Amino acid sequence: MNMHLRTLGTLLAGLGSALALAASPGDWNAPYPEKTEALSLRGDAARGEAAFAICQGCHRVGATGRADGSYPRLAGQHATVLIKQLTDVRSGRRGNPKMLPFADHQVLSTQEIADIALYLQALPVTPDQGRGSGADVERGARLYAADCASCHGARGEGDAAKFYPRVAGQHYRYLLRESLLIRAGGRRNANPEMLRAIGGYGDEDIAAVSDYISRLPVAPP
Repeated sequence: MNMHLRTLGTLLAGLGSALALAASPGDWNAPYPEKTEALSLRGDAARGEAAFAICQGCHRVGATGRADGSYPRLAGQHATVLIKQLTDVRSGRRGNPKMLPFADHQVLSTQEIADIALYLQALPVTPDQGRGSGADVERGARLYAADCASCHGARGEGDAAKFYPRVAGQHYRYLLRESLLIRAGGRRNANPEMLRAIGGYGDEDIAAVSDYISRLPVAPP
């Protein structure tokens, strides 16, 4: 096993044991006023592009993210998913200290969240995402078909109405890190169905399925 992968998995497992106690499985997508309001607002992509300027330092121009996994690709993601994640961060339902200052109410209004989400959803997804080693892609394909495709779709397209994220075009290292964190119980706003799906995976399984996902062909949003 890759030493880095083993170390990351161990650290996240320890973190998850502390955080999982605060998580309520039924609350992963519970309605709360700001999320409900943001979802109901009519977004404006031009305003969203302007408001996204503060985010580009991390997520980069075009919302391509970073291949090292430090920041996800947001281009082409469903607006519903983006709104849920942004409002979850600033309500404390998803722990993300790096993101919190940029999601603060004094920085972004609820309307701007809706605007940014609409802008990002329409951005093209370029086929240059970071990929894994390719050593165990066939295993990853089998695991994805068995445990992931029913929610995220056979092509990784996700489901906007159910708040299932699009995963095609996402960077391998981000997929790997977040999957390990979810398995460890460290993502408080994660769908409990995903935890059940990957709860029995070893680190090598998560690496294989993340690698497979990172190689799914991208399609227009």
